[in-house]
Amino acid sequence: MSVTEQTITDRPVTDKAATTGTPSRAPIPEGFILPDFGDRARPTGAAQTGTSEESGTPAYTGPRKMAFICSKGNLDMAYPAMIVGNAALGEGVEVHIFFTFWGLDIVNTKLNHKLKFTMAGNTAMHMNDLGRLRPGWEHLSLPQVMGNLPGMTSFATNMMKKQMEELEIPNIPDFLDLMEASGAHMYACKLSFDMAKMIEADLHPGVEGVISASDFVEIAEGAQIIFI
Repeated sequence: MSVTEQTITDRPVTDKAATTGTPSRAPIPEGFILPDFGDRARPTGAAQTGTSEESGTPAYTGPRKMAFICSKGNLDMAYPAMIVGNAALGEGVEVHIFFTFWGLDIVNTKLNHKLKFTMAGNTAMHMNDLGRLRPGWEHLSLPQVMGNLPGMTSFATNMMKKQMEELEIPNIPDFLDLMEASGAHMYACKLSFDMAKMIEADLHPGVEGVISASDFVEIAEGAQIIFI
């Protein structure tokens, strides 16, 4: 029976699913392959071993890894990889971060202390303080035209920095120092590096090297990959 002919109930179920009497489900959609996550979660930091069922070749064997690809240089796009990566390091996960295109600004010491946040193009932008004027207003998206007003980008940037400071979240240069000290592996994309005509002295000291995309593909083997 091919993968597309199987139903979800044809797959082995965990003891919990069997005892709760989970009802049968619809057949798997054409072309969809249901991942097999096993009966239980892998222990943190445990080695991943085994062989590929399809080819019989050895599967990835090594510590749990996460690989982040940072492609945007806005302030709000710089934090996700830092925050999740720091959490992963605290759980004993090996972390690799690849800074490419505008994301290279995050590790550019001439720019990373002045990254901006803009509400232009961000329909999820709202202000919690508006709820003090009228309940419910804090959930309203601000008009996009406001993002084009002079000084609005600076206002939004300062507001975000203040909120991060209140939550005791480090600024980007300090966060990079923290990531380096915690053992994160950081790399600059060679293509973006050459396009920006940068020199290695411009990079944060925690950046281990300027590498190609294919180099990072090799480094990220067996990792959970997160594109930002």
